[in-house]
Amino acid sequence: MISGELFTRILVWIALLCYSVSAVTLLVRRQHLRSLARWCWTLGLFAYLGHVAAAFHYYYQWSHDLGIAETARQTRELTGKDSGAGLYLNYFFTLVWIADTAYWWVVGLSGYARRSGWIDWIIHSFFIFMIVNGAVVFARGPVRWLGAAILLLLLGVGVYVKLCKSRSADPHE
Repeated sequence: MISGELFTRILVWIALLCYSVSAVTLLVRRQHLRSLARWCWTLGLFAYLGHVAAAFHYYYQWSHDLGIAETARQTRELTGKDSGAGLYLNYFFTLVWIADTAYWWVVGLSGYARRSGWIDWIIHSFFIFMIVNGAVVFARGPVRWLGAAILLLLLGVGVYVKLCKSRSADPHE
């Protein structure tokens, strides 16, 4: 049987993997991959919700106050600032992921693809910010390097897609 700590970590890494697959498929903007992107996004959300539930169960005994205190302790160790605000940021992150997933299922694949690009930019920037903090800044050891590798992969795919689009749009070639 796996420990509560390992179970909690496995769930967040499944969520991160699902987010990454979804983000990459969205970046390449292929219509036939939209369904895969939505399913990965949704599975990532469920894995993340499982991670949150496991963290509250195994680490905080379902106590918001204990969660705030532990978040403040970790923040103080890393930054010297005693703040539990990161937990509220995680609550907001959870709401954003739930809302965006629900929106995607309500408006469908085509409706989601037609929404304004600035909304995607804001959501994915926020996700990347949270991943940087959770998988790199507050992580230790090999987990930190794995988180950094995933972020570099996402960045690399994003740059590659952008370069390919700019080349195909270049009228001088």
